[in-house]
Amino acid sequence: MLQAEFDKIAADVKQVKSRPSDQELLDLYGLYKQVIAGDINIDAPGMLDVKGKAKWDAWNSRKGMSTEDAMTAYIAKAKEVINKYGM
Repeated sequence: MLQAEFDKIAADVKQVKSRPSDQELLDLYGLYKQVIAGDINIDAPGMLDVKGKAKWDAWNSRKGMSTEDAMTAYIAKAKEVINKYGM
């Protein structure tokens, strides 16, 4: 049930009318990666890769979070983004 809701909301959030803020996108990215891949398993990018570092930090900040908790948090954040920006 949770997996099905996660899959649907992950597809729906890509359909929002306006681009979410960078922070909202990073929150969604970090939670999504925690669900799909678990704890971060890549080295941090170099300091010159600002975007890559921000994405790495967003994922790394979820370290230790269970898949179920990450799914629940992702669903809540995605619903917030969809409500804010519309589909």
